[in-house]
Amino acid sequence: MARVYNFSAGPSMLPESVLSKAAAEMMDYQGSGQSVMEMSHRSKVYQGIFDETEALLREVMEIPDNYKVLFLQGGASSQFAMIPMNLMNGSGKADYVVTGQFAKKAYKEAARYGEVKVVASSEDKTFSYIPKLDPATFTPDADYFYICMNNTIFGTVYHDLPETGDVPLVADASSCILSRPIDVSKFGILYAGAQKNMAPAGVTVVIIREDLIGKTMDKTPTMFDYAAHAEAGSMYNTPPCWSIYMMKLVLEWIKNDVGGLDKMLERNEKKAALLYDFLDNSKLFKSPVAKEDRSLMNVPFVTGDADLDAKFVKEAAAAGFVNIKGHRSVGGMRASIYNAMPYEGVEKLVAFMAQFEKENG
Repeated sequence: MARVYNFSAGPSMLPESVLSKAAAEMMDYQGSGQSVMEMSHRSKVYQGIFDETEALLREVMEIPDNYKVLFLQGGASSQFAMIPMNLMNGSGKADYVVTGQFAKKAYKEAARYGEVKVVASSEDKTFSYIPKLDPATFTPDADYFYICMNNTIFGTVYHDLPETGDVPLVADASSCILSRPIDVSKFGILYAGAQKNMAPAGVTVVIIREDLIGKTMDKTPTMFDYAAHAEAGSMYNTPPCWSIYMMKLVLEWIKNDVGGLDKMLERNEKKAALLYDFLDNSKLFKSPVAKEDRSLMNVPFVTGDADLDAKFVKEAAAAGFVNIKGHRSVGGMRASIYNAMPYEGVEKLVAFMAQFEKENG
């Protein structure tokens, strides 16, 4: 059966070599006589998988030793509450930059636990840009400063991080983690749901500076306490074993096949340039995103005609380009070109778009 080109915003496509290896090990993981899906998370075999996954993530991302890596559940959305419950323990204040739907949800959740200020927002133009920040507007005694690094729905990304001084910077990196090198030391917390670039849905990675652990609000449920998970080595409860195993395979692919995150960035820049160059020269399609803030991972585009957009989505699916319909907040189309999307997939999509424009422009 021929595989389609899956442009889904998440869960996203995985590298074919990773899927093949997982299939080969499905019934019998490395002579253990069992599938990873069946293993006790307390077994020596699974602990080896777990330890190797963390070691690979630390190596690939160059995570400093004074950061804990936690493998949690509940998706990135659980972090909207976990972060204020664990960090809003000094002044009870936090600053948020609202650049999309998920940042807005995070802000609303945090506002239940303390005094939260929106220091900037791009909602006035349908989140089509990253707002310029004025440090004079930041809360000096905030417990943390929050951003969403890459906005999946709206196709924007931070190219420059806010300078927050002694205030810990917290970032949702769900849709850009592992797509390029990130200086982890600039963050108090960096977190990501796995289903874009890391693994199948099920595990959420939290990379947290050690000094931020252990100051949780008294009313915080134990399952929402970073200290509980850190002390238990992410084994406080049964972890999402299969997703963590799949992350190990993805990290092996990034390290051994791609050559690390510098090489991954080169691949992603090449793919994105091909698609953006076409959009910038097209007379039918256009990108609604400010050029200086464009994401390498998520590329929304529109024709300006809802009926024509619908026709494109239908014909694209028939041609093997699936999950390309845009989010209802933006309309049109969206091509999510995460790490596993090959250059060939973008190349063929652009050729299809060119033909569609010729026939419908």
